[in-house]
Amino acid sequence: MHQNANIGMSFATSVETDALIEDTMRACADFVGCDDHREIVFGQNMTSLTIQLASALSRTWGPGDEVVVTRLDHDANVRPWVLAAEWSGATVRRVDINPDDCTHDAESLDESINKNTVLVAVGAASNLSGTINDVADISRKAHEVGAEVFVDAVHYAPHLLVDVKQTGCDYLACSSYKFFGTHQGILWGRAGRLADLPVAKLRVSTEDIPFRWMTGTQSHESIAGTLAAIEHLAWIGRAVSKEDLGRREALRTAFSAIENYERDLCWRIIEGLQSIAGIRIWGITDPSRSSERAPTVSFTHDSMSARQIADALAERGIFVWAGNFYALELSEALGLEPEGVLRVGVLHYNTMEEVVRFLSELSGILPD
Repeated sequence: MHQNANIGMSFATSVETDALIEDTMRACADFVGCDDHREIVFGQNMTSLTIQLASALSRTWGPGDEVVVTRLDHDANVRPWVLAAEWSGATVRRVDINPDDCTHDAESLDESINKNTVLVAVGAASNLSGTINDVADISRKAHEVGAEVFVDAVHYAPHLLVDVKQTGCDYLACSSYKFFGTHQGILWGRAGRLADLPVAKLRVSTEDIPFRWMTGTQSHESIAGTLAAIEHLAWIGRAVSKEDLGRREALRTAFSAIENYERDLCWRIIEGLQSIAGIRIWGITDPSRSSERAPTVSFTHDSMSARQIADALAERGIFVWAGNFYALELSEALGLEPEGVLRVGVLHYNTMEEVVRFLSELSGILPD
């Protein structure tokens, strides 16, 4: 991209911008597994798009309706729905967690979804514990009572193939900066709902989808970066297969390879942490359940704070995060506020040598 003309005119640079936006929408459709690229909405970030959708949906709800959120989620998939309930007079139900492995409490989940439910908001994967949720099963339960399902796939998208058909959800949001792109929010929604919902927009704005949702001038440079990130992932799939695959199939192949590669790194981290005295891992640690977690591992130590450990590792050139990462409901439910946890994660560009070095440096930092 070598220019930044606005959309909708017949001169060359405007035509180029129009083409860029459509090309990226088609790439994002392949990324999430939908057939209609008009179901892709761009925005500033996932949080902004979720608040926008929550605002529109709230105008269709009222007293007696119920919205379900979970204590496993990032606040960007909790607070917008709490606000929407306040605006509409609806009631919020919260799904509890099992603290031993940071998964949904099955009984709480079943009790929360009922004939009054209008929406279930759930994360595909927890950004604190790494837990991967059975979104397809949750969608089935929600649809049985006539409710819709919104999925936060921000933490899932860098590690596993997103598939809106398989999950059966009605809306899904992610951010391209999480899968190696730019700071760009992406929302997928069913075409009929995107066309009919009372979204806040200017009088001069089109009623065509997805543009009725895309307020103002978009970040064309971020859209270009999103396209490049998806093409990078597709390139991995073609390189692994040594075949000239179509983009969706290339993405499927890429994420299969990425998942297998990252799993080995993740479980080496877990095994290494389990061998260090004083450490508690928050999340699934049973190797037979490896498919139930993303390669994100959070832990605490019984005598050093997460921030102290993170600062010491930073001095040694190892970059990890300390805090709650906006997964406030989970951090509170686990009794970890205000300190939170130390979180380490791997991606397809990390190596086993880096994992071994991290564990070695960590062992040297912690007291005997």
